[in-house]
Amino acid sequence: MADINIGKAPPNNAVLPFYATASVAFAVLCLLLLLNTDSLLTHYFNPHLLAIVHITALGWATMIIFGAAHQLLPVICERDLFSPPLATLSWYTLTAGSFLLVVSFWNLTTGWLMISGGLLILVSVLAYCANALLTSRICSRYSVVRLFITTSSLWLVFTVAAGVLLAINLYRPFFSINHLEALKLHAHMGLAGWFLQLVAGVSSKLVPMFLLAKSAKEKLLKYACLLQNSGLILFLADGYLSGKVEWRAMLYAALVATGVLCWLLYLYDAFRNRVRKSIDVHMKHTFVSFIFLIGAIFLIPVVFFSKGYSWTILYGTFLFMGWLSGIILGKTFKTLPFIVWNSHYKALSGKVKVPLPKQLYSEPCVTWQFRLYIAGMIVLPVGLMTVKPLVQAGLGIWFLLSVLYLYNVLKVLLHKTKTSKIEQ
Repeated sequence: MADINIGKAPPNNAVLPFYATASVAFAVLCLLLLLNTDSLLTHYFNPHLLAIVHITALGWATMIIFGAAHQLLPVICERDLFSPPLATLSWYTLTAGSFLLVVSFWNLTTGWLMISGGLLILVSVLAYCANALLTSRICSRYSVVRLFITTSSLWLVFTVAAGVLLAINLYRPFFSINHLEALKLHAHMGLAGWFLQLVAGVSSKLVPMFLLAKSAKEKLLKYACLLQNSGLILFLADGYLSGKVEWRAMLYAALVATGVLCWLLYLYDAFRNRVRKSIDVHMKHTFVSFIFLIGAIFLIPVVFFSKGYSWTILYGTFLFMGWLSGIILGKTFKTLPFIVWNSHYKALSGKVKVPLPKQLYSEPCVTWQFRLYIAGMIVLPVGLMTVKPLVQAGLGIWFLLSVLYLYNVLKVLLHKTKTSKIEQ
């Protein structure tokens, strides 16, 4: 990470609150899953699972993505973040809005409490998008990355706006299509529009950087962006106009899947041409997470044509726990320690002996975190397809993982400056 331009990084109070809140939210969601195992064994449209899904999507994944993006946008675009106060506003409104929304879903309290939560999240998203778009507007060196950031930001606005409309529809029905069908469109707008395209764009810059690698096949990323957006737009348009998700969704999913393949082929080419041959546990987290993304894509036709809810729950588990959580768990200790190290030691480096960024957290904890992640993503899916005790065991593993992760994040955030004289 020596080539990161730290001088253009935003102040810590615009970034670190996102990491702290996300780590707590992750522990809370894993605890709620452990205490409410039955929510994974019934229809996916149940109050507790809806609350947990929104903790995962908003309090965990989007929260930490916002924090990392505010830090990494100046790195990728090589200019100051447009507005640190907007970043702070996005944290306050995302935190408050997520809390109101989750409480409303948990108690299935429709009305202004739920709608207010959605509106607060919309304010947060608009603040984030303003920062993302205005920071990246003159980013000329990484045009494809900028394109992914732009499209993902727009999809995020559409997703949250659709979520607010869904909250209103629960209170005062006005949709012309079935609410569950609209929920499918909303969910995939977020997954394939916001999460997939943001991860694709940022990873196409960060993975080569961490591996000291380079790929000349940038056209693959352009194809990836075009195919992912084309497939998603056709899926949403067809679903809205027909009033339900039809078999044609398989064709649109194939377009998105081809876009995912192009993106992964780009990363593979960078991996093949890397200078750094050893792969640390952080990158292993990332690469294993891609397996679950691919697995989820292969599950799409199974979910569509099968009856019942177990395959749908497995599909969501692969995406939220296997893919998104896997990436976040791996990347947190690639970025957070460096942010904190910079605030403590940048001005002291070379003058006194200072610790390395990797010494701000526990490396054994990260190793065990990766082992628990693998174990949890073996036991939980098997349990979902077989017996409840295995589901409970898998969720117990995830809760242990979340506690370990929370401890390590707090260890970094609460770090005190430590120096010693340089030996002559």
